[in-house]
Amino acid sequence: MKNSLIIVVILLSLNVVQAQKKAFPQTPGMVSYTFRNSFQKNVAATLDTIKALGITDMEFSNLFGKTAAELRKLLDERGMHCSSFGVGYADALDKLQEVGQNAKTLGAQYVRVAYIPHSGPFTLDMAKKTVADFNQIGKRLKDEYGLAFCYHNHGFEFEKHENGTLFDYIVQNTNPQYVSFELDILWTVFPGQDPVALLNKYGNRFKLMHLKDLRKGVVGNFSGGTPVENDVALGTGQINLPAVLKAARKAGVQHYYIEDESTSIATQVPQSIAYLKNLNE
Repeated sequence: MKNSLIIVVILLSLNVVQAQKKAFPQTPGMVSYTFRNSFQKNVAATLDTIKALGITDMEFSNLFGKTAAELRKLLDERGMHCSSFGVGYADALDKLQEVGQNAKTLGAQYVRVAYIPHSGPFTLDMAKKTVADFNQIGKRLKDEYGLAFCYHNHGFEFEKHENGTLFDYIVQNTNPQYVSFELDILWTVFPGQDPVALLNKYGNRFKLMHLKDLRKGVVGNFSGGTPVENDVALGTGQINLPAVLKAARKAGVQHYYIEDESTSIATQVPQSIAYLKNLNE
């Protein structure tokens, strides 16, 4: 009888643990753009603020007046690291040696481009040029620097094309050996796409993710732009984050970064971190 009671207690305990299994067990990273205004004033103090939030993984897309070596030193002193280094399209194409060296100095594994310069609607011809450029950039980064290249969607790439979108065209025509992707979930939902469907469709082509939420009621378009106040704390907007995170784990996303473009980061970022920490499956 005693043994039976022990077994029952163990089974009940296991059920509780399973019921409380975390949907996001790791600690998120942070996109430097979230703290862009603070970084412009004082890089060291801003890193201290981010570290105090429990975050050590950074994605930088700006050196904020520092050399890569100076920024790396500040990170090392705080037990922080840079896993992804974002640069502009033109720099990735025309200044690849500088980009590669800076990324290596920072300790990054990934080099990321977040925008394709264009005017007017994004077109098939633009997508074709993008594919050729990305294949070239990605090959050089891998062969010469041992770095992985990622493209971060921005919404405009989801213009219709054949039975899909121009984003589909870019994914399907870039070489998976050299070109991966960072899924920005706000800039997926804003133009009317489903991040879960994309994660299920393309799997491990997605290596990185921007965790964001879009204000409820906002109707998007293909512009790639929306007022920054439409960035809201995770879990308070219209994106089904539990479903996204489940699909992302299945796809094998390697790094998740909080990005909040609003002016309310002092309240929203801690709220987003708490949401992720307390989110159960």
